[in-house]
Amino acid sequence: MQLNGKTALVTGASSGIGKETVISLLQEGATVYAAARRVEQMAELKAAGAHVIRLDISDDNSIMSVVNQIAKEAGSVDILVNNAGYGSYGAVEDVPLEEARRQFEVNIFGLARLTQLVLPGMRKNGYGKIINISSIGGKIYTPFGAWYHATKHALEGFSDALRFETAPFGIDVVVVEPGGIATEWGQIAVDNLRKTSAKGAYAELAGQTADRTEKMYSSGKLSHPSLIAKVIRQAVTARRPKTRYAAGSMAGFALFMRRWLSDRMFDTLIRNMS
Repeated sequence: MQLNGKTALVTGASSGIGKETVISLLQEGATVYAAARRVEQMAELKAAGAHVIRLDISDDNSIMSVVNQIAKEAGSVDILVNNAGYGSYGAVEDVPLEEARRQFEVNIFGLARLTQLVLPGMRKNGYGKIINISSIGGKIYTPFGAWYHATKHALEGFSDALRFETAPFGIDVVVVEPGGIATEWGQIAVDNLRKTSAKGAYAELAGQTADRTEKMYSSGKLSHPSLIAKVIRQAVTARRPKTRYAAGSMAGFALFMRRWLSDRMFDTLIRNMS
């Protein structure tokens, strides 16, 4: 029980990577708070021993309420898994700025606010693990994902700077970059793409991209979210974790090609795949 006596908070815990991570950390002996908006979907986690708690990562009052509750019940957060997030796809010309701001509010600013609130306790204890779930989308790009990729590229830089700041206090900051994972993410991205760019100048390519994405997510070839939970478990229990972990379908290939191909060559690769 490597995490016995440690308290973990996992956001976006109602399904997918978050749900699997809660189960994995419980198995390591941690006290785990499973946070999400859809608390009705977390009965299984509650039965497994997790503390189910409602969290709207875009609402500052909700974030503060969660941290205050954990402080009263457990003292402080030792392990924070910033997993909550979503992909809102659509042509830049078509996506309302209100939706673009919401994408940043959920994927970056809510994450940052939660991190701010747990850091004092981690510094006091001289121990902390902050796991930021980015994506290979924080290193590459795909058609119609401008705002989503912008948030993930921002998270990469945010995490690097944060790692430098917190290292003297015994706090590790780790970035996890999933590839293709069989979760709700794909359908949410497709639905937003169809809603936003199904008509107008970008309709044909948007439709092709949506169809291909749906086919990929229903193919059965994507990695199970438990793979990423295993990576998170590895990072949390390591004495000296890596700064980044990439895992999941196509992750290694995509990052390799992005590193060695020119921008124009990578554009061609992505265009052919889309």
